[in-house]
Amino acid sequence: MPRLRFGPAGKPISMKSSDMLKAPEFLHEIGLNAMEYEAVRGVRISEDKARKLGEEARKYDILLSLHAPYFINLASAKKSTVEASITRLKESVRASAWMGSYIVVFHPGYYRDAPSKEEAVEWVIKNLEPVVEYIEEIKAENVWLGPETTGKITQVGDLDEVIEIARRLDHVKPVIDWAHLYARHQGKFITSVDDVIKVIEKLEKELGEYALKPLHTHFSRIEYGKGGEKKHHTLAETQYGPEFEHVCRGLTETGIEAVIISESPILEQDALVMKKICSKICGVKCVAD
Repeated sequence: MPRLRFGPAGKPISMKSSDMLKAPEFLHEIGLNAMEYEAVRGVRISEDKARKLGEEARKYDILLSLHAPYFINLASAKKSTVEASITRLKESVRASAWMGSYIVVFHPGYYRDAPSKEEAVEWVIKNLEPVVEYIEEIKAENVWLGPETTGKITQVGDLDEVIEIARRLDHVKPVIDWAHLYARHQGKFITSVDDVIKVIEKLEKELGEYALKPLHTHFSRIEYGKGGEKKHHTLAETQYGPEFEHVCRGLTETGIEAVIISESPILEQDALVMKKICSKICGVKCVAD
């Protein structure tokens, strides 16, 4: 029986208070149990506030993750860009450790500076090594680094690439963004339950069970063009894919643990819709209380 957690990417939009420390209680009250702290514009949370957020999250059984800044490119030819990227990831790890977030989600970088896609991945792996060392240095071994499957064809981050990054480094496991995979493949992948199962089975075969305990995922419907991802959409906008039912059935049939973060424009509202869909598919027992 899978154990699935649901929550928003960031502060719930329907929460009246602007105080992030109120978010765990709010999410608990509406029936959600995960949240991704968004540090996408920079890691600006203080240690005191991060620790208080962690206390509130544990009190209300909200599993925290953290999304690192978008301004990361570990495949850059510019030393200054790589150094800044490493610093931002270290800051993300530190904040994650303070608040008890279990994974730091990040976009690895871009292909453009490297001679080949394969070389770009090698640069990412090499430049992640100091961040892995930092995790061990500050004794933050409970924090994973989570390279995310990316939505644009210019970005490092197809499924094989995030698996390779995780295979080569400790404290790293992939984050699967189902919408990004759909957009990256021009709407030709994540179109069935079998596609979802293929992803899960590949992760288990290539990396082992640790990648699935839990599997950290993102979901929304998505608009794409020739270059891949363009814009995230709500679940109600059915002219866009992928279908969440395929994802839930794939998770259910494989019986894995997963965290499902809503990146829909209406965040927690669609997280609740996804929870309801899964409850109908696999029963309330598969949804973590």
